[in-house]
Amino acid sequence: MPAGGLSEPRPALARAMVLAAGKGTRMAPLTNDRPKPLVEVGGRTMLDRALDALAAAGVEEAVVNSHHLGERIARAVAGRRRPRITLSPEDSLLDTGGGVKRALPHLGARPFYVVNGDSVWVDGPQQPALERLAAAWSDARMDALLLVYPTRFAANCSGRGDFMLDPLGRARRRHEREVAPFIFTGVQVLHPRLFAGAPEGPFSLNRLYDRAEEELRLYALVHDGDWFHIGTPEAIAEVEGLLAGRYPREAG
Repeated sequence: MPAGGLSEPRPALARAMVLAAGKGTRMAPLTNDRPKPLVEVGGRTMLDRALDALAAAGVEEAVVNSHHLGERIARAVAGRRRPRITLSPEDSLLDTGGGVKRALPHLGARPFYVVNGDSVWVDGPQQPALERLAAAWSDARMDALLLVYPTRFAANCSGRGDFMLDPLGRARRRHEREVAPFIFTGVQVLHPRLFAGAPEGPFSLNRLYDRAEEELRLYALVHDGDWFHIGTPEAIAEVEGLLAGRYPREAG
């Protein structure tokens, strides 16, 4: 998809949120004593992978929410200096949309990254994925810019994909009987205005994506590297094998 015009100022994506509050029940027994983002893949926790990528992209401040065994999240980020961490513990789960909305006072008035705490991706050959998202962002046209990945290449994913893209990069959620060529990676840029009128309490970001789609302000960027879905303990060994074969430095 094309980036914004050359005359359009680029937003400074200095802030981010990492979603780390889920229970990770399908990852049991590994999640019996730790939150899913603290499960290691290739010698690093998935949370560290996300925060390291954000730091490399120039993010200065990140909010990390937590719920299941949240004290483990707090200990895991206690010594981190880049990015600076603000914890957002949730007594009851707020889902993705409610979790980000609760953190908005810490995220400022400009676009920010949101990354799932269990997202594992490898950057493409030319430019890191987070930098590509920042470069593609257009304040005039977008409220949300999602990083998507070709469904046919997604390991451990048996679904029908998530989104269709038009030639301009506008995203449309697949209809019930469709098979979509792209799956959402859990990595994105959002603008705070996306949350105008959002409900209180728990709700999914999907609710806001649907509204942005109706207003032609939902866009997506196709990831040019690799992305790995880790939904079960058995998937870890498979992903580590793929990392070792393709990206030895990423495999620990």
